[in-house]
Amino acid sequence: MKAYLFPGQGSQFVGMGKELYDNSDASKSLFERANEILGFRITDLMFSGTDEDLKQTNVTQPAIFIHSVIAAKHLGNAFKPDMVAGHSLGEFSALVANKTLEFEDALRLVIARANAMQEACQANPSTMAAILGLDDKIIEDICASINDVVVPANYNCPGQIVISGTIEGVKTACEKLTAAGAKRALLLNVGGAFHSPIMEPARMKLAAAIDATSFNNPVCPVFQNVNAMPSGDPNIIRKNLVDQLTAPVRWTQTIQNMIEHGAKTFVEVGPGKVLQGLVKKINREAEISAT
Repeated sequence: MKAYLFPGQGSQFVGMGKELYDNSDASKSLFERANEILGFRITDLMFSGTDEDLKQTNVTQPAIFIHSVIAAKHLGNAFKPDMVAGHSLGEFSALVANKTLEFEDALRLVIARANAMQEACQANPSTMAAILGLDDKIIEDICASINDVVVPANYNCPGQIVISGTIEGVKTACEKLTAAGAKRALLLNVGGAFHSPIMEPARMKLAAAIDATSFNNPVCPVFQNVNAMPSGDPNIIRKNLVDQLTAPVRWTQTIQNMIEHGAKTFVEVGPGKVLQGLVKKINREAEISAT
């Protein structure tokens, strides 16, 4: 069985998607449709902007989504997923790939999500940090012991968890985790505490946008970040998509569960190769490639 994976924030790079735009009329049409919906030429920033341009949440998220979805559509009849999953933002790309959402509707949700997250970040200064070389349970226990908001946000692979919370909470956690034996505790250059309770205002705004959007029955299951389990029920998919904003991304568990459900081959669709590396760290035997 073949599983398709879609990347999240952090996979962007200048020049992303340009080859698709230049070499495919169908892809070019979708890029231009995205420009219309957004009300500005995001393609200019994707193809020839700066790294700083692409780091803005309200540019990064739609850019990665647009690239990923168009790359999947470009595969044509060769794109036959048995299951899909996306890392954080990538879950929206996955839901277009399995036909739960239409491209235009999903792009509008991605914009709403990005704007809501950016507002939440501005209202509550916060941050994230990557913790390397420590057991999940130790990280969970130390985060829980701190009298501030700090939680595990991304279970990326064994030995790599990202924590999220207030600036002071994350700094305190980094000190305690280093003392507990972490190989590295690295503060990340991000806009705020994604996948933490600090995103609650954004979660409420996204919930309203999702309630107003049509969801179809998917053609194959999506393994969602919140519980790492497969779903084909549009109502469950909606709820999990909303809850994702304040809950951790259970990527390690997602890949493990996809393998248990029969995934033999993984294909990363979109910019970068981040997910290929994570899959190999989760299961060395997994076959993984990119489009």
